[in-house]
Amino acid sequence: MKLSQFKFKLPEEQVALYPPHRAFENEDGTVDRIYHRDQCRLMVIHRKSQTIEMFKKDGDGNDTDQYLTFRDLVNYFDEGDTFIFNDTKVFPARLYGTKEKTDAKIEVFLLRELNEELRLWDVLVEPARKIRIGNKLFFEEDGPMVAEVIDNTTSRGRTLRFLYDCPHDEFKRELFSLGEAPLPRYIVERRECTPDDMEQFQTIYARNEGAVTAPSTGLHFSREMLKLMEIHGFRFTYITLHCGLGAFDPIEVEDLTKHKMNSEQVIIPEESCQDVNNAKNDGHRICAVGVSTLRATESSVGTDGMLKPFDGWTNKFIFPPYDFGLSNALIANFYHPESTMMMATAAFAGYDITIEAYEKAVEAGYQFGCFGDALLVVDD
Repeated sequence: MKLSQFKFKLPEEQVALYPPHRAFENEDGTVDRIYHRDQCRLMVIHRKSQTIEMFKKDGDGNDTDQYLTFRDLVNYFDEGDTFIFNDTKVFPARLYGTKEKTDAKIEVFLLRELNEELRLWDVLVEPARKIRIGNKLFFEEDGPMVAEVIDNTTSRGRTLRFLYDCPHDEFKRELFSLGEAPLPRYIVERRECTPDDMEQFQTIYARNEGAVTAPSTGLHFSREMLKLMEIHGFRFTYITLHCGLGAFDPIEVEDLTKHKMNSEQVIIPEESCQDVNNAKNDGHRICAVGVSTLRATESSVGTDGMLKPFDGWTNKFIFPPYDFGLSNALIANFYHPESTMMMATAAFAGYDITIEAYEKAVEAGYQFGCFGDALLVVDD
């Protein structure tokens, strides 16, 4: 397929800058927000019949004027159906320093630690033109955190060596205390990061640190929502894909077969494979929660349709047409035009019905992006 086939006009006011919430303005003009993760809207694609649901039903099965919400998801599954969650944990990857001598403000975005003993980190810097090998960056006016640029990796990429002599755990705590939530660029260009963001840009089941962006579909799940799902008899299992920034990289080729994704680390334990395969053998549905989960499981499913243990890296890029080997349901968000996540959704649901769903979402004022509304794709 072609990149231009995934282009559409997204009004700026439909890009979600915050999770679902109620806002209260104080007398001093400040705004307090009460967040409700599971209160976004939900659209449902039935991929066999190629139909779309947007509204709740009345007693006679007719559409009402009330939109489906995320909690209505429980009505589309049965006892024993299994949900696969990505339990990666986001760390505070964005921090700001000043350049030695010039005091120029520099954004440093931590990607991953390269060497624990030497305190080497792979990072992105902005503005990159000001940062060369040998430069030093200071992260507190009088604090001990200093880093030296020792290599250029890409146009914006650098290798930093942090000059901080202490046990590694203490170093990590100090480094992360200086950082903030790694919100996507399209959000931080429109508003400031707040103390709430580190909590809100994290799934409630996150446990394996290593992501520099959240598996956004998982952000919709509240503790109350998971309890409701347990009451319905649904089963949960967990895999890990440490989400990187590759999903946000613009695709620069029209022919999608020529686009290469950046690799991301994946860990799929034996226990999760047993959970999924037992459910599948028993005839239950397997639902991938988010495109990151979909990419991880499709990287490790066997030709027999069973999930295999995996510990490695994947750069799988899913776009139509694609034959899926494992999941028969998907929960996704509404994503930006020409994004790899939109393409993976279209591969799962079908291109034409996905485009129709996106058109309806824009027309109805749905919210897009990591804090936006949700899309469920089911077989029936």
